[in-house]
Amino acid sequence: MPQPLGKVLGLLELLQAAPAGVTVGHLAERLEVDERTVRRYATHLAELGIPVTGKRGRYGGYTLAPGYRLPPLMLSDEETLAVLLGLVAGRRIGLSTTAAATETALAKIQRVLPAGLRARTDALLATLDFAANRPVAGANPDTSTLLTLAAAARGHRPVTFTYAKPGAEPGVRGLDPYGLVFHAGKWFVTGRDHTRGAVRTFRLDRVRDPAVQDGTFEVPAGFDPAAHVAGGLATGAWRHEVSVLLHADLDDVRRQIPPTAATLTRAGRDVRLTARAERLDGMARMLAGLGHDFTVEKPAELRAEIAVLAARLQAAAASG
Repeated sequence: MPQPLGKVLGLLELLQAAPAGVTVGHLAERLEVDERTVRRYATHLAELGIPVTGKRGRYGGYTLAPGYRLPPLMLSDEETLAVLLGLVAGRRIGLSTTAAATETALAKIQRVLPAGLRARTDALLATLDFAANRPVAGANPDTSTLLTLAAAARGHRPVTFTYAKPGAEPGVRGLDPYGLVFHAGKWFVTGRDHTRGAVRTFRLDRVRDPAVQDGTFEVPAGFDPAAHVAGGLATGAWRHEVSVLLHADLDDVRRQIPPTAATLTRAGRDVRLTARAERLDGMARMLAGLGHDFTVEKPAELRAEIAVLAARLQAAAASG
């Protein structure tokens, strides 16, 4: 009876990742099978000519012979699809650091795929699209910048870097990086700014020449980098302050509007939406798309944008 190929290859991957060997019990736990089945898988690998060495006893296990080299890529159809979709999603929402790296990685994987799987994945990637989170032009950080700041955040090490914000002279900043956040097509680092003595957020595509410094720091208990960045962007210095009463249930509205887009609070039997916006025509379209009755509290210009949208929709409805 043939062995389940995925489990056998899984055993091979686990042995490759542990040059010193792995106990049978640990392998059974990772593969979600019993120890007897692990031994059967190991026998199957040996029959295929893969030098698996076993050690008997209560804490016995298996190792690969020293110097044995495994093929560089062994993925099932599902694993291949997961990797390809991850690369494409990263490219489409701006998660990758450089477009070239994503394209070459995709090309390398697609080049070694079997013809049948290649045809199917090509069809999927050719027809796949994303409805939101388009990449922001020029927002990709340098790869070394991203990796340096990530290492510093993980090791709780302070950093210095040059920050080049549009319309201002570049300046050297010192930061205790609490965490990295990817939000709305851009990378951010947030932490304690040494100059301001307060938590600040910086866009990584504006960071130059980060350098890890001596010493360590402690992240405040309960600090959530993603929530801090999202909250700061939702209440940032935009052109218009918006306040709208939605005649709807709070839970229903929360399912429709993410916390990064607006702040929602109870107002009697209604929901008060407060936000800041650069353009009011987009806010008008969002409110119309919610499907709830609402009352605009401010600004008056938003009422005008809603009237323009209503007239356009009415004209479209009457035109056919």
